[in-house]
Amino acid sequence: MEFLNTIEEISMDKFMQEVIRFKMEGWHVIQICAVRVDGGYELSYSFGRDYDMRTLRLKVAEDETVPSITQVFHTAYLQENEAAELFGVKIENIDLDFKGKLYRISRETPFKEKG
Repeated sequence: MEFLNTIEEISMDKFMQEVIRFKMEGWHVIQICAVRVDGGYELSYSFGRDYDMRTLRLKVAEDETVPSITQVFHTAYLQENEAAELFGVKIENIDLDFKGKLYRISRETPFKEKG
């Protein structure tokens, strides 16, 4: 038996359309990973169905705003809050937005600076 495991780069203009399609096809959000890259961020949204996994990779500029996927996948609120709080990713309209109070951290956006 062969399992699907793909990473697909996606543009911002197609991002929400694909997220909605995944929901309609029975996929579930597994994880959201933020990584600091030159000039911005690389966000990886992984979705699973049965034993298959597909990841949408979105590259955004540091000042670019990303739409929240919580209107489609409510459980993404924790991972979106984490990306916003720890990395400084600008995510708009998170259903349950902790506004930088998810973690007790000693400094604001500790992973914003690329190491």
